[in-house]
Amino acid sequence: MEIQIVKEKIYTIRGTRIMLDFDLAELYETETRTLKQAVRRNIDRFPDDFMFELTESEMENLRSQIVMSSSDWGGLRHKSFAFTEQGVAMLSSVLRSKKAIEVNIAIMRAFVLLRQHLADYQDLKEEIKRLEEEMNLKFEDINQALNYLLSPKYERRPIGFKNHNPDEK
Repeated sequence: MEIQIVKEKIYTIRGTRIMLDFDLAELYETETRTLKQAVRRNIDRFPDDFMFELTESEMENLRSQIVMSSSDWGGLRHKSFAFTEQGVAMLSSVLRSKKAIEVNIAIMRAFVLLRQHLADYQDLKEEIKRLEEEMNLKFEDINQALNYLLSPKYERRPIGFKNHNPDEK
C-alpha cells in the first residue's frame, strides 16, 4: 500500500490527526458499517483518546472540505468515527484479516512520516526565526547610522581655509 494514499486520508480535527471510519473501511476493503460494528462490539478498546464520534458541525466542515455529498443525495447518513493513531493501531486487534495488518502497517508508517515532517518543519521554523532576529539587529544598526547622518543635529564642519580678517575678501 502506498503511504501517499494513506497520508491524504489523515485529517486534523480538534487539534489531533485522525482518520475517518469510511476512509479506513475503504483501505481495509470492507464496508463502513462492518468496521463500525466491529468497533462497537469492542468499544472498551476505544477510549476517547483513541476514537471519537464527530459532531454535526465537524461533519458539515468535512463535507465542504473533502466534497462529500449530503445525506440527502446518498452521502453520509450517520456521524463518522474519527480514529487517532492509537485507535488505528487498536483496529488491528479488532479486524484480524491479513489486509487489516498490511493496511495498519502502512498507516503507522504514514503517521511516523507526518511526525518527521512536522519535526523538520519545526527545525526550519526555528532557523528562520533565528535568521530574522540576526538580520533585524543588523538592519537596526544600519538604520541608526542613517538616521544619525540624516538628522539636522549632525552638522559637518567646513573643510578648507578660513579667512579670519573680515576686511579682506
